[in-house]
Amino acid sequence: MFTGIIETTGEVVAFTPTAGTARLTIAAPSVAARLRKGDSVAVSGVCLTALEIEPNASPPRFSADLAAETIARTTLSRLGAGSLVNLELPTPSGSPLGGHVVQGHVDGAGTLLALDPISPQAHAAGLPTDWVLRLRLPPALTRYVVEKGSIAVEGISLTVAGIADDEIWIAILPHTYAATNLHTLTPGMPMNIEVDVMAKYAESRQQAEPRKRELTVEALLANGY
Repeated sequence: MFTGIIETTGEVVAFTPTAGTARLTIAAPSVAARLRKGDSVAVSGVCLTALEIEPNASPPRFSADLAAETIARTTLSRLGAGSLVNLELPTPSGSPLGGHVVQGHVDGAGTLLALDPISPQAHAAGLPTDWVLRLRLPPALTRYVVEKGSIAVEGISLTVAGIADDEIWIAILPHTYAATNLHTLTPGMPMNIEVDVMAKYAESRQQAEPRKRELTVEALLANGY
């Protein structure tokens, strides 16, 4: 399990297609030395398995294979050498849950509409400022998103500030902007989206047992009303 609190960023070294899959190699000096073969690592919100780890390479790096489903559902196959990705290692049992429950199972790709500074003057002067991220979601995901609810964007745990149809907007703190890959993205680029798994569980339960929540005369009589 992850929490959406990005630990560091890494840089794509290579994306190598293979037979039906692909291998992604990422330079990650502060992470590679802590990985062991088979460990999980979230790469821009996608849970991958570290396979080839080279802590003594220059720079230190690790590689992971992408399954066909991962290639089809996420943005990782669209990355090129030099692309910045967000990295997070799994949360140890008993650790504080700083963000929200993030599985690393991306639901689909949204589209970045805009990422604008609250104070353009401060940004132009090199001073910290908050940002507003505007994002278009795949229509199938909008039912899981609510105002003030949690969502993972590029693996980052964020809070939805507002929603209208298939568009959402999110307030981005200066630290989040600077410490993640957000500052490298431009409008039109795809972004990995994972909706709150609790919303999906709630929907699944409602669909499985719809009549148990129906308030009918029969249900009232059966319960002594």
